Amino acid sequence: MNLIFIGAPGSGKGTQAEILKSKFNYNHISTGDLLRAEVAKGTELGDRIKGLIDGGKLVDDSTVLELFQSNLNVANQKYIFDGFPRNVAQCEMLSRNVLDGVTYKVIYFQIDEARVVDRIINRRIAPQSGKIYNLITDPPKNEGVCDVSGEPLVHREDDREDVVKNRIAVYNDSIKEMLSYYEKLGLLFKLDASMKPENVSTELINLI
Repeated sequence: MNLIFIGAPGSGKGTQAEILKSKFNYNHISTGDLLRAEVAKGTELGDRIKGLIDGGKLVDDSTVLELFQSNLNVANQKYIFDGFPRNVAQCEMLSRNVLDGVTYKVIYFQIDEARVVDRIINRRIAPQSGKIYNLITDPPKNEGVCDVSGEPLVHREDDREDVVKNRIAVYNDSIKEMLSYYEKLGLLFKLDASMKPENVSTELINLI
């Protein structure tokens, strides 16, 4: 069962993807991570991607499709798509060119917008260990320092309130059409993402 996670930034998609990855051997597909890895490999595709990024351009859908086709093996492995698709055109591309012929579900992480903003602006990240904290709900034992690695925690630029609200506005522009698209296909399942992570995880596992 392949999965597509859709929901606002900060709705908990990444957290739940990591849980499923550790419990059920899912591959967690972050488009950003794939793009960076392809650039690092120095392939012809990676060089083209680097040229787009260095030129300040968005990586177009056809290039993302090529990236998926070069790196994914949907016939023999199971994936969680997190952060992609972002609009109906990408939904159609993914369904037609990547997931055609395999079983998948779309999980919509429903959450109140104000709660999302609060979650993200209080998020802190340890770059080396990869551990993510929330200053309100899951703070580190020692302020500003990772419990695991002892490294200083980082407040990312895109986790600042003005940036977060802009990201959510962009998300809101496309989410209704995406939900309608997947609902018509009978693939959409809604999840209350405002619950505690462990409760969300229980519900998610029941869904899949």
